[in-house]
Amino acid sequence: MPRVTFLLPDGTAATIEANAGASLMRAAVTNGIEGIEAECGGALACGTCHVQVERGLETFPPPASAEDDMLDALAGERTPLSRLSCQLILTGEHDGLVVRVPPAQG
Repeated sequence: MPRVTFLLPDGTAATIEANAGASLMRAAVTNGIEGIEAECGGALACGTCHVQVERGLETFPPPASAEDDMLDALAGERTPLSRLSCQLILTGEHDGLVVRVPPAQG
């Protein structure tokens, strides 16, 4: 079970144990991580599961074109570390992953 640390907008951190094979978004929602809204349920249609992967980004394949397009739609929120957590499937290789949940925009 990979352990993932979420750095939250309020400055706190939350570490969870996730099931290998689950998306990072599903693991976050299941564990009540605030700031991962996942309004579309992982259908790659909203961008509300945006995270910035601070440790372990190289362990994931690059974003597919649909994810890249959705990240572009985030406008000023996108950074080189940005990914949609619904597209990140966890494996044992992701133990120690650290992701930042950006502050809500609005």
